[in-house]
Amino acid sequence: MKSLFDEVSHTCSKVTTRAYSTSFSLGIYCLHRKLHTPIYSIYGFVRLADEIVDSFHQYDKPALLKEFKDETDKAIERKISLNPILNSFQEVVNTYGIEQELIDSFLNSMEQDLYKSTHNTYSYTKYIFGSAEVVGLMCLRVFTQNSEDNYQRLKPAAMSLGSAFQKVNFLRDLKADYQTLGRVYFPDVDMKQFSDAEKVKIEEDIENDFTAALQGIRQLPDSCRFGVYVAHVYYKSLFNKIKSVSPEGVMTERIRVPNYEKIRMLAGSFLKYRLGIL
Repeated sequence: MKSLFDEVSHTCSKVTTRAYSTSFSLGIYCLHRKLHTPIYSIYGFVRLADEIVDSFHQYDKPALLKEFKDETDKAIERKISLNPILNSFQEVVNTYGIEQELIDSFLNSMEQDLYKSTHNTYSYTKYIFGSAEVVGLMCLRVFTQNSEDNYQRLKPAAMSLGSAFQKVNFLRDLKADYQTLGRVYFPDVDMKQFSDAEKVKIEEDIENDFTAALQGIRQLPDSCRFGVYVAHVYYKSLFNKIKSVSPEGVMTERIRVPNYEKIRMLAGSFLKYRLGIL
């Protein structure tokens, strides 16, 4: 039965999300149950593409990514795939009308990671849009449940939130990206002499993204507002930890938020949500 295969596919996406990201899993858990499966499906798709370009060094990554792109297009067109993650993802795309250009932009940014090691302002902006902002827009399509008016109204904030998350990830993973993968995402930054001034400039940009995103979170439907706010609070906490570390520290360690702090943040976020003071 196709329904049983779909259930297996959904489970694969859920397991993938939980295995790779405790923070996003926590945020998804705080969404209304009806939103769990589609958001797990989006994250599973994103994670699979990211793994190809970041982890499979002993394999032909360009060939793997091309095959993944082709399989994604076929899955969406056929409304089925033997790849459970893609089968789960195509269902979300077709149910919520996720635009093909969002998917193409995401996969194009993943392809950039195969060939581009440094960025200028234009390529950095384009990469952020494709790798993160479009993911926020995919999720927003689900959150707004096919309401075009709500989608368009909340679109800028969703892009800002995706942008903030990605830039925080870049700061957190600065050492690994530079030393292991040979990548420098931030434009006009010398990783050999990463300075306080450069770090502060990046942090100011991220702070602006977080501020803009919060305005949109407050306007989200009840079904998703708390879950998205939890993800915002977690990343803002991670960001604050990174801000307290010197440029040298960021280049020598990977900053983390301990699980006990995540639990405390969850409790505090729930209290603010219930009191209506997000």
